[in-house]
Amino acid sequence: MNDSTQSENKKSASICEICEQYSVFSYMLSQRQLFLNHIAQTSETPLSLEIEKAEGVYLFDTSGKRYLDLISGISVSNVGHRHPKVVSAIKEQVDKYMHTMVYGEYIQTPQVKLAKHLADNLPANLSSVYFVNSGSEAIEGAMKLAKRFTGRTEIVSFKNGYHGSTQGSLSIMGNEEFKNAFRPLLPDTKQIEFNNTTDFSQITNQTACVVVETIQGEAGAIVPTNDFLKKLSLHCKASGTLLVADEIQCGFGRTGKLFAFEHYGFVPDVICLAKGMGGGMPIGAFISSKEIMNSLTHNPILGHITTFGGHPVCCAAADATLGVLLEEKLMDGVEAKEQLFRTLLKHPKIKSIHGKGLLLSVEFESYEQNKSIIDKCIAKGVITDWFLFNSHSMRIAPPLTIAEEEIKFACKVIMESIN
Repeated sequence: MNDSTQSENKKSASICEICEQYSVFSYMLSQRQLFLNHIAQTSETPLSLEIEKAEGVYLFDTSGKRYLDLISGISVSNVGHRHPKVVSAIKEQVDKYMHTMVYGEYIQTPQVKLAKHLADNLPANLSSVYFVNSGSEAIEGAMKLAKRFTGRTEIVSFKNGYHGSTQGSLSIMGNEEFKNAFRPLLPDTKQIEFNNTTDFSQITNQTACVVVETIQGEAGAIVPTNDFLKKLSLHCKASGTLLVADEIQCGFGRTGKLFAFEHYGFVPDVICLAKGMGGGMPIGAFISSKEIMNSLTHNPILGHITTFGGHPVCCAAADATLGVLLEEKLMDGVEAKEQLFRTLLKHPKIKSIHGKGLLLSVEFESYEQNKSIIDKCIAKGVITDWFLFNSHSMRIAPPLTIAEEEIKFACKVIMESIN
């Protein structure tokens, strides 16, 4: 063996020893430290709960402590964590196939079943489904669809509206503080006031679409008033503008109806879905008429493409989730559960409670007061949170499966934490 070969062998051995030492060192580090070292952080103060198991309305940490989940992973686990029918559908599909081809080329039973199931429970004009991976992607697809179908470029949205964090969805977000660090963003966008019909004059025959949350989630569960959405729909029709309803947070039973627009006397031209759609699996969709959606098939061909959108395992989970919502009639109990929260949460420090169904915000005087109460709730085993654009309000959005006794316990803890 020559000197060069020996040198290389020694070098390789040295590298192996370093790797081995690093592996031992990494093993000795706590999960928390590894989380902070290797998981990209989006704030300086993550909650850092180390969750080991989830079941129904509860999360369990590594010490065995149980937490009542009042936020459902931000309106995701509408049918509860690990619903048996959702878990069963996932396992069954995994045993058949997972990813096989990019979107829209192969006929895949989970996609077809879910699309038909959705269409059967939506108005006739919402019959063509494009599956994606998330809410932000649903918004991106809807924006492209509106531009392609109308031939227009302007997009109107609302102040304090939240539609996601990708560059396109960020462009129509209604909060300047979250946008300024990432400019330049998309041109030809404007934000108007929610619940203000006088701003409709800014929607013209140059507007491709208006994107509106049926209930403004991150603003603090702000509901439409005085037939606002019905009037908005009529104005959009008169100007040839598509109305895109963002039901990413308020859909799938959260308000007491399968879709929140059913409360408000209008039907959108496009609806965007995600969050509660997959029963805990990542999936989203934008849905429109066959006529509108077909504009993505030509000039250019493949007008919208996704590799993993409509993943068969996620579609199977979503189909099971929709089945659970309908078969177990989970929407039927939502109004009574809302009223129980409103009845039990009465305190001089609570300024108001906004929202509808199980998408509620409890308003306090300040962020500092709200954060202190939230921290105490978590310490006592009830997980809640604040809203992105309304930090002085507490989020209440539990799984729809939450029972009366669990609501009473949660409210007891909140009241104790206020005091």
